Amino acid sequence: MFTTFRGGQSGAWRVTAFSAVKGPPLEAVPSLSVVHSEAIALPLLPSRTSWRLAGVASHVRYVERGEKTQLTEKQEGLGRPEASCAALIPIRKSAAWWELTQEERRRIFEDKSHHIATGLKYLPMIARQLYHCRDLGEPFDFLTWFEYAPQNALFFDDLVRVLRATEEWSYVEREVDIRVTRIDLAG
Repeated sequence: MFTTFRGGQSGAWRVTAFSAVKGPPLEAVPSLSVVHSEAIALPLLPSRTSWRLAGVASHVRYVERGEKTQLTEKQEGLGRPEASCAALIPIRKSAAWWELTQEERRRIFEDKSHHIATGLKYLPMIARQLYHCRDLGEPFDFLTWFEYAPQNALFFDDLVRVLRATEEWSYVEREVDIRVTRIDLAG
């Protein structure tokens, strides 16, 4: 199952903040749509879509059994009614990261940077899903999607601040931070 994020003039999410954290930005857009389908979703109207990013949810990587169990027990699902805020953070890591072995990446990811341990502190307030896109020829390696209630926005800001200060993030060569709120279709 593919998930496609389309930035453009329409979508279920209104863009509230848009910043290039590292590397070139994406074109700023007013709206974001998220499409889950068996194929990568193409723009409905090219003039209404400025960019398209696609990825696939895969098995969890770099985790040990105990960590996976903890993540599964604490993680809330996406789409909770109260989680009207979200962030799409596409990330591309450097060639140096991909030249490391899986074991070397794991040591940096968790043993040194404490990525999983840090994330667990913010569950279940913040739901997350990682989409892999490196092997799809996309401009990013990962698309990270987070959902949270408005009252948890400061917790989300703290989460990304802590993760961006780790050794793992020294391997990031491109990152864009797109904050959105769900458009209330009833109102």
